Parts: sequence; C-alpha cells; structure tokens
Amino acid sequence: MPENQQLSHVLREWAEVFMRRSMREFLYFMKETGLSTTQLSTLMRLYYHGSCPISDIGDYLGITRAATSQMAQRLVEQGLMVRSEDAADRRVKQLTLTAEGRALIEQGIEARRRWLEDLTRALTPDQKENIVTAILDLTETARRLDPTL
Repeated sequence: MPENQQLSHVLREWAEVFMRRSMREFLYFMKETGLSTTQLSTLMRLYYHGSCPISDIGDYLGITRAATSQMAQRLVEQGLMVRSEDAADRRVKQLTLTAEGRALIEQGIEARRRWLEDLTRALTPDQKENIVTAILDLTETARRLDPTL
C-alpha cells in the first residue's frame, strides 16, 4: 500500500474508533440527562463560546427561529440557561449558561476525559511522545489547509 494510502487508512481507522467511543459516551450522557442532541449541542456551544444571541444558536444548529425559541425555553425552564435582553438592542435575546448548565456539560466532558486518560495510561512514554508530535503536525497542517478551523 502506498505511503499516502496507508496514512489515510490509519487516520480513518483512528477517527472511526475515536468517534465511535466519543459518540457512545455522548449518547449515554444524553440518555442519562434526558436532553436531546439539539439541547446538548446548544449547551455545549454556550459552554465553549459563551453567551450569544438566540438567532446565532438557530444558525449554528440549522433550525428555525421558532424551533430555537421553543428549545431554549425548555432549557430555561430546566434551569440550565437564562434568556435575557441584549443591553444594546432589546429585541435581541441573549442565551447564557447557568451554573447548573455549566456543571452538567462539565460532567459530560469529564466522562470523555476519563476515557482519554485510560487510553494515555496504556501507552509507553515513547509512544506518547511520537503521538504528540504527530498530532501537533496534523493539527498545524489541517489549520494551514483550512484557516477556519
């Protein structure tokens, strides 16, 4: 197998293993919390990027404003986020995570972190060093090819 094909094959295999494990943890977390994919995606968006207008969430998720508003209301009622008026434009509604919403997302992050910790403990020091170098190279190259990352 040519070198480029081998690398592509190995990357696809790793992505499949990582995504399968990651999705399994994510689906388990969804079931445990009773939240939908859309709701969790909203909370994660707010966790990683901070408060934003409700219209940005709709654009991010690719759903209508009405659907976004209904979903946001359910999360507000559950105490996971708050909806407030934007100080600069009262027509714009801002969404912000509550402490409870932040804690919930951190629980999900912790589950994924534990799996990665188990994985890294199973590697030798040399393997860890080689993997770090390779992933840094991959990340740098990917960002160079797509600056939006």
